[in-house]
Amino acid sequence: MKRLITSAFIAAIGIAAPAQAGELWRATGFEQPESALFDAAGNRIIVSNIAGNPGDADGNGYLSVLSLDGHIVTQHWTDGMDAPKGMAISGGKLYVADITKVRVVDLASGKLIDSIVVPHAVFLNDMTSDRSGKVYVTDMLADTIYRIDGDRAELFVKDPLLASPNGVFADGGRLIVASWGKGIRADFSTAEPGGLLAVDLASKMVSPLPGAQKFADLDGVIAIGDTIYATAYMTGTLYRYKPGGAPEAVAHFKPGSADIGTDGKSILYVPLMNEGEVAALKLD
Repeated sequence: MKRLITSAFIAAIGIAAPAQAGELWRATGFEQPESALFDAAGNRIIVSNIAGNPGDADGNGYLSVLSLDGHIVTQHWTDGMDAPKGMAISGGKLYVADITKVRVVDLASGKLIDSIVVPHAVFLNDMTSDRSGKVYVTDMLADTIYRIDGDRAELFVKDPLLASPNGVFADGGRLIVASWGKGIRADFSTAEPGGLLAVDLASKMVSPLPGAQKFADLDGVIAIGDTIYATAYMTGTLYRYKPGGAPEAVAHFKPGSADIGTDGKSILYVPLMNEGEVAALKLD
């Protein structure tokens, strides 16, 4: 996801022809879409647009609303952000990772209602909420995960095993983490690729998932049942992982596939950051 120097790619607003086997549709017209979050209550998809340098507090970032059939409902639903990335829903609010802050948006109106400063944050990335409604956010450049409790951010876990944690997804009593890898270079390639990990919510213990280590610079991650899906931004590959197995490439996009979302059943929503598009992919 994370080219620090990039020019915004703005496509014509509309529906592009599906380009990947299993695609249902591909929506165009976004400005560096980083995350696509399924909002079940609103029957829609919320898309974060960086619209500039992913690390710059430039005020250009915003959120869009996309219909489930791939049409942009509202291009600028929520403005006033810098470089919004991952999102999570809890208690009628939308939480958005925005460099060193977590933005809070009223889910009904799209109004920006609060900004939570995360002390010592470097590059906040993806977000998720657990069954109790607590919200978590990764800090990719600090090997850290924070927890949001009310209007306050607190350190949840900091561990070098996280190896540049990018994607995060609450799965029962654990967080599934997609690691970008160690030794990040200026072009965001790595000296050692990342993999999949689990963080126990009770003990905060970080554990590599067996057979899923050091295979790719991972970005987004979700779980459906016992199956985990993760994107590799640098290659555009979508991986599938099941316990006891090894990661398997199941789809190939152009480089730039970022924080994926899901309806929790059989559809993935894949933001294609470098193309300004979001693709809906039907799973086998």
